[in-house]
Amino acid sequence: MAGSATIAGSMHTYPQTLEGWLAHCERLHAKNIDMGLARVGEVARRMALRFDCPVITVAGTNGKGSTCALLEAVALEAGYRTGVYSSPHLVHFEERCRIRGEIVDAAALIAHFEAVERARTLDGAEVSLTYFEFTTLAILRLMSQSRLDVAILEVGLGGRLDATNIIDADCAVITSVDIDHVEFLGPDRESIGREKAGIMRAGRPVVVSDPVPPQSVIDHAQQIGADLWRFGQDFNYSGDKQQWSWAGRGRRYAGLAYPALRGANQLINAAGALAALEALRQRLPVTAQAVRLGLARVELPGRFQVVPGQPALVLDVAHNPHSVAALTANLDAMGYFPTTHAVFGAMADKDLAPMLEKIAPLIDRWYFTDLPTPRAESAAGLQQKWQALPAAGAGRKVATSLHASPEEALRAAVEAADPTDRIVVFGSFYTVGGVLKNGVPRLHAKHLDA
Repeated sequence: MAGSATIAGSMHTYPQTLEGWLAHCERLHAKNIDMGLARVGEVARRMALRFDCPVITVAGTNGKGSTCALLEAVALEAGYRTGVYSSPHLVHFEERCRIRGEIVDAAALIAHFEAVERARTLDGAEVSLTYFEFTTLAILRLMSQSRLDVAILEVGLGGRLDATNIIDADCAVITSVDIDHVEFLGPDRESIGREKAGIMRAGRPVVVSDPVPPQSVIDHAQQIGADLWRFGQDFNYSGDKQQWSWAGRGRRYAGLAYPALRGANQLINAAGALAALEALRQRLPVTAQAVRLGLARVELPGRFQVVPGQPALVLDVAHNPHSVAALTANLDAMGYFPTTHAVFGAMADKDLAPMLEKIAPLIDRWYFTDLPTPRAESAAGLQQKWQALPAAGAGRKVATSLHASPEEALRAAVEAADPTDRIVVFGSFYTVGGVLKNGVPRLHAKHLDA
């Protein structure tokens, strides 16, 4: 029984709820992020953690979650039992693990948290784990015991030293490489690419879907003898407004419908996902029909998610300059709206000025919000960063307001917006998750009642 044993070195019983375990994980380690595989690898060894199915590991600055969802959707349509690990979550922790396309039940995770704790404290040789390391091990253990046909792992941060990298990938995927998390990964694309390249394994395929990858990624693949699949050389796509085609080594899919995930960048993600499946076709064959259905049915909340109703509502977890540039292009392609309202909250360690500057021409009213984490920039701090930009004094009158939570900010935007306007909620997962926690907002209700 989960509640019957005591945690090593204390008289407390094991937590009996997921919330209890997550609170325990938050207290274990002095740092929120502590890069390195020695500690997490030792606990994995004690747990005898291993997978008996192909493993696809996906790293990158942006596009990781979408690529994982696309891989999952096609594999599901091909009849495979899939497991996906992704992070962070939008609303509920258990969103981080999906088995056969379904989010796992919170209760199903508890035994695996207990197994990690037992291994972590085995024979009094206690290993300190961060929240991310502990929770990753628990989810990996659940997945390893779920009789999967394929495991899809989204890298948390970087690659080489990320906890997911204790598992040897049968196929690695590296999506876009851009500047983010510089304090951990380095100041430029070459440094960051080197970290992400650490998920590659000698003699095994690595799909690089970044159209202009850092040379460090290519060099590492060649140095270790990985089977490099490079966008534009080993696979590519073409398309018009109605359909698109994909071609790879010895295989072609023509007349494909556009992925159900919105945004121009999703074709690059889909092309990378198809290359990974093609690289594993001996172990994981998929039919053209599975590809077509998977692309048509894929879902991923918070990635240029357009919620039906009036005013138009767009949710996007764009939280670095590269992803905000993609969001800006996607918003621009939506057509004309009299006024665009933006709910924005983000972490203080992000490169905030370029993010605000890139999207500024499209925004008429800002609703800056505090977020429930010490890492976040305050609403007032965001407003100051906005006011310091040339765009803030460019002659166009732009209103700003400060809010204590994303929910409150969204309510204010809804009150101010006309039915023909557009509201975009973007930034941190906490920002988008904050407006999704009570379900997808039905904004048009205000205007239907009017």
